[in-house]
Amino acid sequence: MARRSTPKKTVSEKTVSEKTVPERRSRSAAKTYATKNDLPEATRLEVIALFNQRLADCIDLQTQCKQAHWNVKGPTFIALHKLFDEINEDVEEYVDLIAERVVQLGGIAEGTIGAVEGRSSLIDYPLALSTGAEHVAALSDALAAFGRTVRVGIEEMNELEDAGSADILTEISRGVDKWLWFVEAHQQ
Repeated sequence: MARRSTPKKTVSEKTVSEKTVPERRSRSAAKTYATKNDLPEATRLEVIALFNQRLADCIDLQTQCKQAHWNVKGPTFIALHKLFDEINEDVEEYVDLIAERVVQLGGIAEGTIGAVEGRSSLIDYPLALSTGAEHVAALSDALAAFGRTVRVGIEEMNELEDAGSADILTEISRGVDKWLWFVEAHQQ
């Protein structure tokens, strides 16, 4: 007998205890914490929201790197397997940079799978890929899309006059552009 994954329950199917979510687990708008950071509160609130959006995209990109790393096959397996893992390691650092900036500004870094699923602007990574060429094409698309959102974020931070956040995104943009170059080299 084949095993099946357990489908998500709808609200009407959940038991009373499952419907009662403790306040600490609710998905309501996150509160902010007092900070002596001298950016205006309105600016901090906008940056927190924008950075939580980039955080979702970045976590999504990280999972896409691992999807490619785990599933690549073919004559270039070892080179791509290692490359995708190296990219993942750097993307993991970007996740930390973004999340920690949210917290520095008094916000709550929203990096749960539910938050990521609801917010990521990246296209879903195709699950049935196997060849190196297929993974190179899909991961280069994801890197390019993420790089584009990061550059938009730099402009948003400049408009908000938050040089620190713009600098973080500039660092990430340089790294993503480097990795996109490495991946695209396999297509040329």
